[in-house]
Amino acid sequence: MANNAVINNIYNYYLTTYAPKTDTKFDTHKKSELRGVYNSIVKMNKEDPLFIVDTSQSTKEYAVGLKENAREFRNTIASLGGLDDDELLNQKAAFSSKSAIADAYYIGDNADADSAPSFDLEVTKLASTQTNIGKMIPSGELSLPDDLYSFDIAVNGLNYEFQYNVYDSDTNLSLQQKLSRLITNAGIGLDAQVIEDGNGNSAIRIESQNTGRSSNGPHMFTVSDNNTSKRAGSVDYFGLDNIINESGDAEFLINGEPRHASGNIFTVEKTYEIHLKNISSEEGDSTNISLKPDVESLAANITKLIDGYNSFVDKADAYSAVHPKSDRLVREMSAIASLHSDELMNLGIELKEDGRIALDEDRLKSAAASGELKDNADALKGFTSAMLRKTNQVGLNPMNYADRTIVAYKNPGHNYATPYVTSAYTGMMFSSYC
Repeated sequence: MANNAVINNIYNYYLTTYAPKTDTKFDTHKKSELRGVYNSIVKMNKEDPLFIVDTSQSTKEYAVGLKENAREFRNTIASLGGLDDDELLNQKAAFSSKSAIADAYYIGDNADADSAPSFDLEVTKLASTQTNIGKMIPSGELSLPDDLYSFDIAVNGLNYEFQYNVYDSDTNLSLQQKLSRLITNAGIGLDAQVIEDGNGNSAIRIESQNTGRSSNGPHMFTVSDNNTSKRAGSVDYFGLDNIINESGDAEFLINGEPRHASGNIFTVEKTYEIHLKNISSEEGDSTNISLKPDVESLAANITKLIDGYNSFVDKADAYSAVHPKSDRLVREMSAIASLHSDELMNLGIELKEDGRIALDEDRLKSAAASGELKDNADALKGFTSAMLRKTNQVGLNPMNYADRTIVAYKNPGHNYATPYVTSAYTGMMFSSYC
């Protein structure tokens, strides 16, 4: 159990430090899918030559980042309809008639799209965070006596005690900066920073990361040193308990009926994900939420696909200065796209010399209106399917694009499976911990 905890901490450290980590529903898998990944790993290790890899810190960061970027692009493709050839790019797209008020995203199944409701949304209040702003005091002079101080913060029904020392060399500003880092780095759902008024004064600003009414009391969080274990007085000195703005729910009307939500992002009937952006300018000012026609949905999916492709290429290219083989990945992506360039060009999708793809949205809309987009759906799915295969390949073995020295090639057809050597990438990450 302890070893598992250590490995989880290591993996999470690399993901949060070196690569974007966002969980989606596409990160859960059936047993059959996991079995397929396992079989692919066994086959890959059975045929791959023996090699020595560079185990530097830079290579570790590169491998983790490359694998996670491939996963992110794969999830982008999956979100556009699914991973089966028949489902690629078939995801329905939602439409908000007034995007200044709210954006809408379809999250239901395509099979249920015909029964998806259409409704009017009027926003009367956005969800808000709790904000505390302390006293504006001179940044230099410090009046707190030297000692060990502490204060308590209650968040979501839990109490956290913060302890710190005050020394002769401290100033109000240095101490405020210390407390801000202490609160933010604690990871309790609060962000703190020091603000200045331009006249030599500074204060601590604390804001909750969550919005909505608290379920554990009148406030999202409270700061106090009334019953703390060390010396009290710093809460009053810095004004840490001074609430400027209370947290609150979002309030809105759906077809005239009052509703509320704890955040500005919520779902409606498990069909739409709504992102509130602004309050309606006046009573009755609403936006209509509905589904786009199939051709417009396809055009929206293509835009997201191109954005995901370019983002993946950008991230791979960013490694090229330190890891030259990353250039090979960019060239391979470009080569795959070039195989479909003629069909894509007719739709306003142009492959550039640097491996990126430029999208002419006006040409794409014109193709959608004329029916040309629908006629070229098979070519678009072919391109998307090729991108999906490439991301799976990179995700299975990111070390294929890292510096490595081949020691020997295996005897073709007479190799044994090595299922426990899942990849040099995995062993490299944990070799110093196991």
